[in-house]
Amino acid sequence: MTNPILKTYEITKNTMALLPIAHTDYHSIAIEPTCQFYIRKTPLQLIKSACLEGGSTYEGRRAAVIHQTGAKHKVPIPINPLEQIYAFPSHSPSQFECSWIFHHHIRSLTPQVTPKKMNETVITFKNNQQLKLPVSYYTMEKQLQRTSYCMIRFSHRLFELSATTPTISTELSY
Repeated sequence: MTNPILKTYEITKNTMALLPIAHTDYHSIAIEPTCQFYIRKTPLQLIKSACLEGGSTYEGRRAAVIHQTGAKHKVPIPINPLEQIYAFPSHSPSQFECSWIFHHHIRSLTPQVTPKKMNETVITFKNNQQLKLPVSYYTMEKQLQRTSYCMIRFSHRLFELSATTPTISTELSY
């Protein structure tokens, strides 16, 4: 049985990775723990839509991360901080080969050198699925660290906001 091609896809806590594909009928593959989806939109289009669903624009989230962390290149994106959905790009998001990896699904990274001396990294997800990307281990490790730092900065801000936000009583008095 083949998977249907979707016009769009909603990024959720189940999304492990978004991969770019050069195909006439679809432009992305979304990997989840038990399945894959083929989608007509590009990974960046899906990320931008998910940011809007999470309450901000991609550009706004990117600017906030730059402000909070100082990272300026291959910036991790807090797609929906309230739901702890954070992703990082494997390359510059403007490049076709940019995949998006979702931090909370990663178990480990393993470096690999191919016979042609190209650096690759194998991502092992928490469900033991593996994904090989043509990106150096150093780059992937750096991206994982940037995203972890981003998560700490944003969770700290969310905690501060929740601690200072007054509760609204919903009781009716007659």
